[in-house]
Order: sequence, then structure tokens, then C-alpha cells
Amino acid sequence: MRVYVPLTLPGLAEAHKTGELGTGPFTAYAVTPALREWYLSDDVEELEYAALTRAALASLRLLAADPGAPRRRVVVAVDVADGAATADPRPGPDPAALGEVRVAGGVALAKAAAVHVDAEDAAADVAAAADALEAADGGDDGAQSTVDGADDHELLWYATQEIVNLVGLGD
Repeated sequence: MRVYVPLTLPGLAEAHKTGELGTGPFTAYAVTPALREWYLSDDVEELEYAALTRAALASLRLLAADPGAPRRRVVVAVDVADGAATADPRPGPDPAALGEVRVAGGVALAKAAAVHVDAEDAAADVAAAADALEAADGGDDGAQSTVDGADDHELLWYATQEIVNLVGLGD
């Protein structure tokens, strides 16, 4: 099963240092039955993009909680064994949890398929979105528009060999 793990650049640096994406149960995003029903598509690529987008929003939440992190969303795509990730069993559709899964244990960073990161020119819009997130959650339409502005920037695809450069450890 492909899961999308939301991180920040410091989180990616830590994963690179330890070789692991999380050590115990951690949250990721995937194509779940609830996401499939909400998105109303059978196209696997579209559904995976929707899960990636949900993880990007979770990365934005991590940025809002860490004002010192560079303002770039980070999502790691990794394949885990079937049964290693389970969808949230809460009853009823919770829009905030669409696509959310719990990964039971640590996952080796070496198993990552790719890393998705904002380009540097997205930093101002991502910073504004992180700052507006709390107000948007409270129902402020203007703040929600600012948060949605981060989605105007596509996350770039990077091979796992490029992680050292993304986190500033390359030459």
C-alpha cells in the first residue's frame, strides 16, 4: 500500500539521520474507502494525488506548529506492507480525516519511493497559509482562501537520492 507521510524539512533531515519515518504508530495518508467515496473517482492516479494533497495539508499543519521550520511542505511517498496501515475507524465522515491512516510501526526511509517538496518560490505563500490555518479552521473565509493559495503550488518530485541536498547535507 502506498502511503504519504507529511513532514517538514527538519523532519525529513531527522528521518535521513535515523533512517526511519516514525518509530511507532504515526499518521500518514492513503487511498482509503472514505477518500475514494469523497473523491468520486476510480482513477488510481487521481486518488493517489488526492491522498498526496491531504498529506500536503497535514504538512502545512506541521509547519504551523513549528515556526522555525523552512516554509516548504514535505511529503514522503512510501510503500508499506498490506495491513501495516489502517484507516481511522471513527464512525461518520470527518472531512479533516479523509485519507488518514495509522502506520503501525516504523518504516525505513530506504523504502521511500519519492519525496515531494515545495519549490523555494512557494515559501511566501506557504508561510501565509501556515499563519492563516488557525483562523481558517475557525471558519474565516479569507483565511481559508489564503490556505488554499498554498495549493496553487505543485509539490515537486524528488528521487530519494536527492534527500541529502534537500536537507542541506549535500555538497
